[in-house]
Amino acid sequence: MQIKDVMSRDVQVIPPDLPVKDAACKMRDFDTGFLPVGENDRLIGMITDRDIAVRAVAEGKDTRICQVRDAMTKEVVYCFEDQDTEDAADLMSDRQLHRLPILSRDKRLVGVLSVGDLARKVAGQVSKAMEGISRSTH
Repeated sequence: MQIKDVMSRDVQVIPPDLPVKDAACKMRDFDTGFLPVGENDRLIGMITDRDIAVRAVAEGKDTRICQVRDAMTKEVVYCFEDQDTEDAADLMSDRQLHRLPILSRDKRLVGVLSVGDLARKVAGQVSKAMEGISRSTH
């Protein structure tokens, strides 16, 4: 099955100059722990609730002033919408990711694939992804 048949298409992209506090409020409002960060129509990073906790709050930064660019994960790991869901499950497992941005072949963000999306549609691949995601890194 292709990723485009399983992914969530309703994706909110935030700018890198948004205050971290506002990103956290968007996460609350959209009931998500992940937001893609875009600039000039390109995906430049992602910010998660964990990024906010570790790179802003734990460091004592003022989240009203600290910008998303200062707390986001800059490395963008992604799949293309026409790839097989097994490719995505393998990548999520290998990189211990709960969510994965999905791009069109012209590298435009078209959706997000979560472990929950896989669970609802492709149950067998969830156990593979979760095994890697849950692996201890210590």
